Amino acid sequence: MKNLGIVALAALTAVATPVAAQDWPTRPITLVVPFAPGGGIDASARLQALAIGEALGQTVVIENIGAAAGTVGSARVAKAAPDGYTFLIGNSGTHVYSQSLYKKRPFDSAEDFEAVAMVTESPRILLARKGLPVNNLQELIAYMKANQKTMQYASAGVGSGTHLPCALLNFTLGVDITHVPYRGEGPALQDVIADRIDYMCTTIQSGAAQATQGTVKGIAVMAPRRASIIPNLATTGEQGLPGVEATVWNGFFLPKGTPQPIIDKLHRAIETMVARPEIRKKLEDLGLEILPPNQRTGAYFSTFLRADIERWGKVIKAAGITVE
Repeated sequence: MKNLGIVALAALTAVATPVAAQDWPTRPITLVVPFAPGGGIDASARLQALAIGEALGQTVVIENIGAAAGTVGSARVAKAAPDGYTFLIGNSGTHVYSQSLYKKRPFDSAEDFEAVAMVTESPRILLARKGLPVNNLQELIAYMKANQKTMQYASAGVGSGTHLPCALLNFTLGVDITHVPYRGEGPALQDVIADRIDYMCTTIQSGAAQATQGTVKGIAVMAPRRASIIPNLATTGEQGLPGVEATVWNGFFLPKGTPQPIIDKLHRAIETMVARPEIRKKLEDLGLEILPPNQRTGAYFSTFLRADIERWGKVIKAAGITVE
C-alpha cells in the first residue's frame, strides 16, 4: 500500500506540474533589475515590465538589487525557484564580462539560467577630446600607434561597459595605452570634454549627445550598424576595422529548470511588448536598438551568449583585467 501511495503521488505530481505551468501566471511576478534605480537599464526595465505584465494579465513588480556590477541580483535569480515568478533583465556586463573578470565566478551564465529573449542592444561610441589632432578612426589609429606611451583613455571603472570596449580596441591594434578608471561614466566623460583625457568608449546615450553638440569628436560607433540617434557617424567596420564591436545587449532570463510552457509564454509576452509601436519608440528614445525577430529567440540567445563569453574572455585575459 505504501508503494502504491508513492506511485500515485508521483503520477499526480507529473500531471500537476504541466497544468501549473499552463495556468501561469496566477499571481504577480518579480522582475529583478540587478542595478540601482534611476539608471538606463532600470528605466528600460520598468517600461518593458509594465508592457509584459499587460500581455500576461498580471502585475510585474520591479526589485532593484544593485551591487557588484549586477552580479548579486543575477545570482539571486539563478538560485530562485524555477516556477516563473522571478525573472531577470541581464546584460553583457552581468552575463558575459562577469564570467572572466572575477577570480571566482558568481554563477555560470550559460548553465544557471534559461535564456528567454535578447531584446535590445546599445552600442558604445568612441569619442576623442577636441584637441586631439584626429577626425576619424584611421587618423586616431595612426596617432595611437605613434603616441601610445603618452596617451590616456578613460572609463567608468575597471571591467565596466566603458572599459572593455576600449580594451578590445587597444588589444586589436596592439597598443599599450594607460587606462584611467573613474567612479562613473559622468566624471570620465567630463575629463574628455575638458581635453584632459584623450579618448573614451562610452554609452551611445551620453556620447552621441556630446558629439552632436561638438564638445568632443565622434570617432566611430562600435557596432555592426549605425546608431539611429547619430546616423551620420560611421561604424568601426565602415572605417576599416571590422570585428571591433562593443554593443551591450539586454535580455531576459529565468532560473534554470523553469518549465518550457512558462518560458514560451513569457517569450510571447515579450514579443507582444516589442510589437507595440509606442514601446519601441520609447526604447529607441532611450538610445536602445531593438533586435530583429530572428535574434530575439531563446535558441539564438543561448548560442550567442556562449560565443560572446568566449569572445570577451580572450580580450579580458589578454588585457590582464581582473576584479576582486
